Amino acid sequence: MANSRVQNKVRSMTAFGRAEAPYDTGTAIWELRSVNHRYLEPHFRLPEAARPLETQLRDSLRKTLSRGKLELTLNLKPNNVEAAGLEINQPLAQAVVQAARQVAAGADTMPLNPLQILQWPGVIAEPETDAEQQSAAILQAFAEALAQLSANREREGAELRKFIEARLLGIEEQVARVRELLPQILAAQRDKLRTRLEELLGELDKDRLEQEIVLLAQKADVDEELDRLDAHVTETRRVLEGGGAIGRRLDFLMQEFNREANTLSSKSVVTDTTQAAVELKVLIEQMREQVQNIE
Repeated sequence: MANSRVQNKVRSMTAFGRAEAPYDTGTAIWELRSVNHRYLEPHFRLPEAARPLETQLRDSLRKTLSRGKLELTLNLKPNNVEAAGLEINQPLAQAVVQAARQVAAGADTMPLNPLQILQWPGVIAEPETDAEQQSAAILQAFAEALAQLSANREREGAELRKFIEARLLGIEEQVARVRELLPQILAAQRDKLRTRLEELLGELDKDRLEQEIVLLAQKADVDEELDRLDAHVTETRRVLEGGGAIGRRLDFLMQEFNREANTLSSKSVVTDTTQAAVELKVLIEQMREQVQNIE
């Protein structure tokens, strides 16, 4: 079942679908609305005539979607009475008239009102609905509305994918910028530490001094964080390419991105890396907000 959902498409959880299908005495009209949610949470609004189909409708929905909060409303609209004409139950109407005349015989009453006769239950015959035909129309319209909803989710998902890929490029640019500057950043930091330690600990053994400088320089080295950021970019692209229900996986990757950006910020010793860390956090937060809408 999971494989039928993938199809290499990134899908948003926000969309709308509408479809209708006629049957002998009316028209089945579906309106489907979905928004983001951690799980698949459908809410059906059905007339009594469609209640027996609810299980089948839910199964069809689960085979198509994985996540999202959905409002699924069915309206069974009867055919235009004026166009179809009224069908009068003549025997019943005559019986009602005869009974009314018997009651009114010899009494001082108002003349019989024809509209009151028409209001009598059963005088206006309601057309019988073919239950099988109505059910078929309901299922047909639901399938069409669901397909439209899914197509709209895919269309919106394609835009979300473009947005995320643009931010991934931004992250790569920031990583490349820091990586290019890293040798001179570390060299400058090493010289700065050497000068300061020599001033504070002039009598310190030269070997011990060198060890302290190396130790402090290692703490300022962010090469490992840059490698992990590159790896997260590669993995995010792989997940986007796979498509399907990828929202939770992307959300996890956003947490990992943020972890590396925070570490980069905490290790920052110069303005260049501080600015890069801030820019990375902005890009990651922009992605995280959009990932919440992905199925």
